[in-house]
Amino acid sequence: MTDLPVLDPEEQRVLGSLLEKQLTVPATYPLTLNALRTACNQSNNRDPVTEYDEQTVEQVGRRLKDRGLVRIVWSASGRRTLKYHQVLDEVLDLAEDERALVTVLLLRGPQAPGELRTRTDRLHAFADRTAVEETLGRMGARGLVRELPRRGGDRDSRWTHLLGADPAPEEPSSTVEVARGVERDDRVRASYDAVATAYADSLLTELAGLPFETWLLDRVAAHADGGPVVEVGCGPGHVTAYLAAAGAAAMGIDLSPGMVAEARRRFPDGTYEVGDLRTLMRPTTAAGWAAVLGWYSLIHLAPSELPAAIEALARPLDAGGWLVLAMHAGTEVRHHDEWFDAPIDLDFVHHQEDEVVALVRAAGLVDVEWYRRGALEHRGETSNRLYVLARKR
Repeated sequence: MTDLPVLDPEEQRVLGSLLEKQLTVPATYPLTLNALRTACNQSNNRDPVTEYDEQTVEQVGRRLKDRGLVRIVWSASGRRTLKYHQVLDEVLDLAEDERALVTVLLLRGPQAPGELRTRTDRLHAFADRTAVEETLGRMGARGLVRELPRRGGDRDSRWTHLLGADPAPEEPSSTVEVARGVERDDRVRASYDAVATAYADSLLTELAGLPFETWLLDRVAAHADGGPVVEVGCGPGHVTAYLAAAGAAAMGIDLSPGMVAEARRRFPDGTYEVGDLRTLMRPTTAAGWAAVLGWYSLIHLAPSELPAAIEALARPLDAGGWLVLAMHAGTEVRHHDEWFDAPIDLDFVHHQEDEVVALVRAAGLVDVEWYRRGALEHRGETSNRLYVLARKR
């Protein structure tokens, strides 16, 4: 294919957002200027996250219109409002599977086939990873995408679109991502250390008023049948202690030394250690864990970090072992500067059930169950909750 449009990063984001929303929210497509700006600046399914203003999006839309890649139309009913409609798929003559891959590559940059399969789930249902690779090969032959050299430590090569400049050098970008992760972990550790005692005082008895959560934890303990269970991000230890009281050989780990100290003080018969969920090892007493719980321990990770985190939790499970995740449901990122009257610096990230379930399946787990619970107003909750349970083959 010749004469591909060469798109700058802003044009890539606008076209990717229009391609995505045309399929995921057809009832409100084409998009108004405000809706397009919101789509571009989403905190989930975007890398990097942007903060475009309306003037920027309007200017990009007009550039794309002049290039024949966007049509600006009037709304069919109600107030006469300008709306934006992409025609990139027509210009490139994209099949449905090709369109899905181009969309996600425009929105998130270079990705491996496994990541692409997970992230295109709402756009096109690829049967398996091989189907993704076959489509990429076909697109490569058309000059739409190319395979990047494998980086050190990567299991798979990544692919990038050819609708703009070559991606930035990989190693400096990787170094920046690692530095940001370290900085975020430092903020999480410091914030939880600062609130450890007050947090424990407030939440230590919370399970008594959470019948759904105790039902789920009772199932975990029964499934473990005395086998080893670990809760990563255990906080003050009350969930781990509940599992132990129900008969599981449960232990807890947490990134925050302050939280581990509270857990040891309040549950002196339990086992609590400082540790990172991404480096979880197998138990010393068995071939693998009977269950691994990420009980609100992934809520400070960006969506781009979830695949590696879920894989890290699934890897040390024993055959038949359960992975159990609890998190806030949705697409928001809520920043808190204060918590339990202490200054903190934390982002609380909400995750969508379809994306989390897809990542759990991509990690090789089966028999996936998920539950969405509404916010309990009497407890002061302001977010819906998501629970996912899955089994390792």
